[in-house]
Amino acid sequence: MKSSTRKRRGPTQAELADRHVCYEGAVQDVVTEIDFIEETWGSLRERPLELLREDFCGTANTSCEWVRRGDHHRAIGVDLDPEVLGWGRVHHVETLEPEQRARIRLVQADVRDGTTEAPDAVLAMNFSYWLFMDRDGMRAYFKSVCDNLIADGIFFLDAYGGYEAPMELEEKRECDGYTYVWEQVSFNPIDSRMKCAIHFEFPDGSRIQDAFLYEWRLWTLPELREILLEAGFRKATVYWEGTDEETGEGDGIYTPSEIGDADPGWVCYLIAEK
Repeated sequence: MKSSTRKRRGPTQAELADRHVCYEGAVQDVVTEIDFIEETWGSLRERPLELLREDFCGTANTSCEWVRRGDHHRAIGVDLDPEVLGWGRVHHVETLEPEQRARIRLVQADVRDGTTEAPDAVLAMNFSYWLFMDRDGMRAYFKSVCDNLIADGIFFLDAYGGYEAPMELEEKRECDGYTYVWEQVSFNPIDSRMKCAIHFEFPDGSRIQDAFLYEWRLWTLPELREILLEAGFRKATVYWEGTDEETGEGDGIYTPSEIGDADPGWVCYLIAEK
């Protein structure tokens, strides 16, 4: 009798992929982000920005880009998740030069606890701070940032919106070797809470389902500006993206604005000055 052997299937591309690598490739652009921070700081302050605190820092990719930019640049990354901090230490911090590593510190802590040293600037990017679901919770976080910042410090945040923002939808974007999938899973118009997910799809048909999951509140810009002022900041300015006249798309240039476009989807910066 002839014996039959079952052909062993190798691992799928999804099984071989690293969700943090996929996220950074699809979502983050730390070079452009740090460019904006440096340019905006330079337009608002006459002294150099040295100590940056990155809240909800995740893999600390942004903090590492900051310390690489200048010999006097220092960074503190704060996040509650030990797994993502550990990944960032191995894949980002350890790749820095020894002198650069001495100027960055990762802290596993609640961002509302502040840090022992007052930073020049605090960053809360990728809408991470939206996990605070009510005004009291958001105000408490903003106040902790304001209290911890140096006397002329600046708080950098991003926000998104548009008439598609509360919709239940799925959007796909091709990246290098995989497809990024953003899904707005559910939205409750009564309390503005929503659930979102990121998935990654690969050419062999495999998929990382729910690579990242989010539960947050869809905040509006008027709400956020009001709460920033209530928390003690003297000024909260929206930096809106300009439009490329040829393509009709965003041109990547953000400037102080009081009027925005009623687009289906937009991303902007909020700059709060102490």
